[in-house]
Amino acid sequence: MNSRVLVLNQNYEPLNICNVRRAFVLVFRGKAEVLELLAEPLVGVSQVYPRPSVIKLMYMVKRPRLMVRLSRREVFLRDNYTCQYCGYESRDMTVDHVVPRQRGGRHTWDNVVTACRRCNHRKGARTPADAHMNLIRQPRRPSPLHYFWWQQQGLNGAANGWRKFLPEPK
Repeated sequence: MNSRVLVLNQNYEPLNICNVRRAFVLVFRGKAEVLELLAEPLVGVSQVYPRPSVIKLMYMVKRPRLMVRLSRREVFLRDNYTCQYCGYESRDMTVDHVVPRQRGGRHTWDNVVTACRRCNHRKGARTPADAHMNLIRQPRRPSPLHYFWWQQQGLNGAANGWRKFLPEPK
């Protein structure tokens, strides 16, 4: 009963992750339909039921769009712990403002990148153009679904056949 089940909205948009018990109740009451099953069944007192892995609600749930909060951890996750100037990968990274704050740069998704200590020190309080350094990838706000499903929940996208229901990262 501790298995996780992906819950999709009526339009197949990922909505939530719940436990098998909650998913079974939604299906049993006719509020959801099963799209994917796990191999091992649910064994009741007098019956054996299929164990859901992915369910889709029969009605549309309206909710506000998820917003990814700007933090060091989220910047590192967005950039995959890779320096955006030299491509070095490590868990020991810093956050760099592309346009330095003392030059009017803001602390926004479009102005912060992951940088190794060497590149951050080399760039200093200059812009990448002034320091003759190029960005590997321009910074941008990450997709909320990408953040929510792969990063926040620690899923790899293939768990229990969920991959085809989750959006691909951009």
